[in-house]
Amino acid sequence: MNKDQVKGILKDNLGKAQEKAGDLVGSAEQQRKGLAKQVEGKAQKAVGDVKEVVKDATHR
Repeated sequence: MNKDQVKGILKDNLGKAQEKAGDLVGSAEQQRKGLAKQVEGKAQKAVGDVKEVVKDATHR
């Protein structure tokens, strides 16, 4: 697991928490920010996943 994968997972989970907090307090803005953070996290994890595949392929 590389740093992009870890950061992506963390960002996704923080976004989920932010979305839920926004839901609990009735803040549509916080819900949107949480969803955006989740998208960023998923994208960053995907970049990390690709890096791992490339690294594995070049070390064979």
